[in-house]
Amino acid sequence: MFDGDDDENVSASGIGPRPVESGMPEDAKPTRGGQLVYGVEAETDLGFCLQESQLAASGLEIVRAIYDPLTIPDGKGGYAPYLAKSIEPDKTYKVWTITLRSGITFHDGTALDATVVKNNLDAYRGQYEGRSPLLFIFSLMDIAEVDVVNELTVRVTTRQPWVAFPGALYGSGRIAMLAQAQLDANPKDCAEKPIGTGPFSFVSWERDVSLKVRRNAEYWQEAPDGKPYPYLDAVDFRPIPNTDARLAALQSGELNMLHTSSPTDMASSLTQLKDDDAINLLVSNERTETSHMLMNVENKALADRGLRIAIAQAIDREKLNELANGGFSTLADGPFAPEVMGYLEDPGAPEFDLAAAKKGIAAAKAKGLSTELVLLASTDTIAGRSAIIVRDMLEDAGLEITVETEAQSVVIERTIDGDYDLAVFRQQPGEDPDSNYHWWSGGGNPLNFGNFDDPVINENLKIGRTSPDPEKRKAAYEAINKQFSKEVWNFYLFYAPWAVAEASNVHGILGPDLPDDGGPPPARLVTGHALHGIWIDQD
Repeated sequence: MFDGDDDENVSASGIGPRPVESGMPEDAKPTRGGQLVYGVEAETDLGFCLQESQLAASGLEIVRAIYDPLTIPDGKGGYAPYLAKSIEPDKTYKVWTITLRSGITFHDGTALDATVVKNNLDAYRGQYEGRSPLLFIFSLMDIAEVDVVNELTVRVTTRQPWVAFPGALYGSGRIAMLAQAQLDANPKDCAEKPIGTGPFSFVSWERDVSLKVRRNAEYWQEAPDGKPYPYLDAVDFRPIPNTDARLAALQSGELNMLHTSSPTDMASSLTQLKDDDAINLLVSNERTETSHMLMNVENKALADRGLRIAIAQAIDREKLNELANGGFSTLADGPFAPEVMGYLEDPGAPEFDLAAAKKGIAAAKAKGLSTELVLLASTDTIAGRSAIIVRDMLEDAGLEITVETEAQSVVIERTIDGDYDLAVFRQQPGEDPDSNYHWWSGGGNPLNFGNFDDPVINENLKIGRTSPDPEKRKAAYEAINKQFSKEVWNFYLFYAPWAVAEASNVHGILGPDLPDDGGPPPARLVTGHALHGIWIDQD
């Protein structure tokens, strides 16, 4: 096991103690059978050829049903082996030995072995014919070689020490093992006919309507009743982007589970339904992502630090939180959640100061910089509402803002392409902070959506990746936190809570303990949650 940086039982800021699912029977006795109809917040447009997908929360949840990763977050902030039985470094942290569990098969009956794992890892890093990843070429660029040692052993050699490599194998839930047949399929079939080792196997997909999976009777994890997980017979994922419509579908019985990132629903309707025993509910911002203002410094105006600071000073985050989130979210001053290495209570971010903002924007105009900017946001209710409120605040300070709203997948594509000035964005889920290496490193990195190149951040990202000393790593990420506040490459707004609501007879959101006495799973929802431990009370 690779240990994380925090102590046990760190509370999720703003929500209270470790999140607990309501309605869970004290003497829970899971029953088998039934179909879960799960309302997710968006369609996964590019499909499930994982090396080439652009997965947001909804896609990550479906991935948890069909696939398994080599490693998975544990409840202590580290990573536990999953499809892997163990992952061990040599003393240099440059050679990692991955030993696989035996007897695991893909949904097409083929074996999980070292060869298919090597081929998957090579495909993620752009070294396998037929697969053309973008994200992973850069996130895994420090992998130099992947070698098969024997049937169940893979050796990975890295270009420099990589102390948090087990976290890279999880990839914020985006890295999992595909069967060889899917890996070798043509682009359409690879995207639309997923084959994993997960608790459910693919049945059908009608885009924007339904993606159906059924129970994998040969799943490798055994439940307490001596039979393989999962408990459910089937899951039907239905994309419903409108949060109000998704909630109405749960209330009507059309859905019996949903996920949402709407803080206003968590503070009001969902809480009321829970209190009325109409639903079961889990709300969490444990190790969650941060909502922030992403700034594209390829725009000459935004390359000016004074204007970036003025934009930050123009945003009244407390008012924004109240108007957009019902005051439910916790304000964030930096990229890291409170449980994450590098978190600082006060990293020095600019405070709301409208007079100073007006002065800074006037100074930018005096330099001849354009103060006409495009603010990009998704069509999601919360993001759209936040964008309108932010627009009004920035215009009060003297900017001219055009809000453009797009589907979630289009927002991701436009930020990758640099086709925006400002964007309301969620990113940096609370894993080991090394997971941000590819988002923040400069030097022409296309995954650095803000296009900044900061020598302080670059140097400390390298220290955080290569140093085995926890105190040096902590200091490096704290320096990065402070540098974001100083330079305002991003302006952080609040931590994004997530909730999963289920019908009153559905239980088991977080799932069972991790394999090999790995302890309870984390209570985080930001990169999806387990589905194999969910059951429907049949009484």
